[in-house]
Amino acid sequence: MKQDSTLTDLRKRIFFTIFILLVYRFGTFVPIPGIDVKVLEKIFSGSASNIFGMINLFSGGALERMSIFALNIMPYITASIVMQLLTSMHSGLEALKKEGEFGKSKINQYTRYLTIFLAIFQSFGVYYALSNSENSAFVSDSSIFLWTTVVSLVGGTIMLMWFGEKISSSGIGNGISLIIFVGIVSSLPSSIIEMFDLLKTGVYSFFVVLIFFAVFILAIILVCFVEKSHRKIKIQYPNSSMMKSVGMSDSSFLPLKINISGVIPPIFASSVLMFPVAIVQISGVDGNALLSMLQRGGLLYVILFSSLILFFSYFYSSIIFNTQDVANNLKKSNCFILGVRPGATTSEYLDKIISRLTMLGAIYLIIICAIPETLIARSSIPIHIGGTGILIMVNVVMDLINQIQSHMFAEKYGAGVNKKKRVKIRG
Repeated sequence: MKQDSTLTDLRKRIFFTIFILLVYRFGTFVPIPGIDVKVLEKIFSGSASNIFGMINLFSGGALERMSIFALNIMPYITASIVMQLLTSMHSGLEALKKEGEFGKSKINQYTRYLTIFLAIFQSFGVYYALSNSENSAFVSDSSIFLWTTVVSLVGGTIMLMWFGEKISSSGIGNGISLIIFVGIVSSLPSSIIEMFDLLKTGVYSFFVVLIFFAVFILAIILVCFVEKSHRKIKIQYPNSSMMKSVGMSDSSFLPLKINISGVIPPIFASSVLMFPVAIVQISGVDGNALLSMLQRGGLLYVILFSSLILFFSYFYSSIIFNTQDVANNLKKSNCFILGVRPGATTSEYLDKIISRLTMLGAIYLIIICAIPETLIARSSIPIHIGGTGILIMVNVVMDLINQIQSHMFAEKYGAGVNKKKRVKIRG
């Protein structure tokens, strides 16, 4: 009975998650007031589509349709990253982070406030970018459409932020990641159908399509392999002879991922490269030379993109993994790395390992993100997911599978404990 109830609870979580995601997909087709659809299609079919390309990809085409979820969850992601950076640099926030659940809730509250501020700022930017184009995407120049746009986009972002938190608490998986995942995956079916239609008409040869799918599958396999790979550092516990006498292991391992910084470096790099292009578009200045130089898949774009990935890999890994804190924690626990003296020597040893792993992780990210960008741009294949999208999709699926397995194992273990509790002791 216990196992049946736990399976029912898992089903409820899965169905609740699916329901929230379906509501999100429905919202991506609800337009904001005052949009001229025909003009909007012309704007996004031209060079302007490159400006908000990443946001449009993550939102599942919601920005291209100018729906209430056009900004998607991007303001929240940006706010979360900024708060992580501020927490590592501000002593007050760092102390607040160490206060357990109370500190975590306060930081989450600050993140929500920053999300609203960024959503308002981006909403104004979207409005002026669309209204300052050659043909305004709005049916009128009335200021009422400015405020309806801002209120709709900010309200949509807040709703998605709430959706993500509800999925994380009452559903299965990380809610924010699942929302991004659904937005990316939703563009795949139509892109694949369009590709096969072009194959039938002779625009693409069968060999080109085969190579593309081979590269896509190899990229997924590489991401799965690297994300599961760890560098294990052996840690020795004190009183090893006593622990061995009671049948316990006297050592453990500190696992370090090869890609420590995750998907943050390519996201930051893409945002930085889009920033000057967005300013040119919003200001209305003639910047065709800059737009052509920073065209996705171009030589200069790939060089800058790769350099920024390398920079942000080192920058972000130094924030999320503080070797000095790890060395101090090991020293306080009377543990040590085998063959390394505790304290400053341990910190220096970990610095060398982290530096090497970060270099490997950065090279891996450059290969995964830059090569698909170049192939898609040069071949004009109508699939715009790119390496960043592949990274996010694979990581979200792996995390979702791990959480489902954790629920099943936890409930199975709990069922075993309850059976033991029901055993009566006769005296």
